[in-house]
Amino acid sequence: MNASLPVVRLTPKANARALRRGFPWVYSNELVLDRRTKGLAPGTVALLEDCERTPLGLVGVTPGSRIAARMLDRDTGTSIDKTWLTARLRKALSLRERLYDAPFYRLVHAESDGLPGVIIDRFGDVAVIQPNAAWAELLLPELAEALAGVTGVGCILKNSGSRGRALEGLDDANAVLLGEVPAAPIAVQMNGATYLADLTGGQKTGLFFDQRPNQAFAALLAQGQTVLDVFSHVGGFALAALAQGATSALAVDGSAPALALATEGAARMGAADRFATRQGDAFDTLAALGVEKARFGLVICDPPAFAPAKPALEAGLRAYERIAKLAAPLVDEDGYLVLCSCSHAADLGSFTGACLRGIGRAGRRAQLLHTGFAGPDHPLLPQLAESGYLKALVFRL
Repeated sequence: MNASLPVVRLTPKANARALRRGFPWVYSNELVLDRRTKGLAPGTVALLEDCERTPLGLVGVTPGSRIAARMLDRDTGTSIDKTWLTARLRKALSLRERLYDAPFYRLVHAESDGLPGVIIDRFGDVAVIQPNAAWAELLLPELAEALAGVTGVGCILKNSGSRGRALEGLDDANAVLLGEVPAAPIAVQMNGATYLADLTGGQKTGLFFDQRPNQAFAALLAQGQTVLDVFSHVGGFALAALAQGATSALAVDGSAPALALATEGAARMGAADRFATRQGDAFDTLAALGVEKARFGLVICDPPAFAPAKPALEAGLRAYERIAKLAAPLVDEDGYLVLCSCSHAADLGSFTGACLRGIGRAGRRAQLLHTGFAGPDHPLLPQLAESGYLKALVFRL
């Protein structure tokens, strides 16, 4: 046991059994927050004990956060240092190298890869880290060194735009941890399409790798179809559809820079003549297309998280229902509608129900063809439902 570490303890009412079975978080109402524990600096590595003083593992402590402690290792004799980080990164890399033949993927998916709160996306020679937990912020220099050593990347960027950092009391300052910022967006090949990822000015880390298998499935339905991709970002579903022979694709997004990257991606694919964009609010644009009597063989709606947490669940489900109601009339008879949610608070059943209500209110009848989730570079930690956030429903109307 590591005697040099501070000790934090569960309350008698805490669910120690869940922690022993792999749940990675200790909520603030489950931890004894006495003066000593409250005085710990956010991110301090501590020894966690149950209420009977039995050691449970090493945790990163953030006394002021709702998630007051995150399990790092159940071996209380280990040291959370560069060597430990290197071992976790090597384990994560071994999976991705088995799954993908090119180094473009999510390398670390937080708790699922044993690095709580840490997201790392890889774009060839560049890696983007989101350290969304205080323990990782404190160890960021060691994490960057370990990452460079394991992967050999020449550039490491820190992205601080996640909502989770504010909950941990962390700042929103981005940084260059290694090398130089890429001078231009990075071209990423996926599903036969060319995407351009802006790693410093784009959303999140620059590209959403999680939708890769869902974009591939939707593209199977796209040959010979007209396609509408709403909340398209840099053309995720639209460009994959064009790569599989869609006759045309219209990308809708509120971000002009994202649509410009999508347009450039289409041009690099030789599909500029089949690609168009429309900038604006997605709800307003869907309503306008309905008034215009526009119809498409394949419609995809991949919005941001409408229900990022439980307090927003009901409003979020209403928004998903409204999206489905607006999108369904735009689908040709025997056409296809893909509806997505990245809200972990909305489980699959609730999300499916909202979508079916919206489709029904639009006067359409649906067959559910496929239910998709995030790709295998976003592994699910079975004990943590939040790690399985992404859902994609493919309907035939």
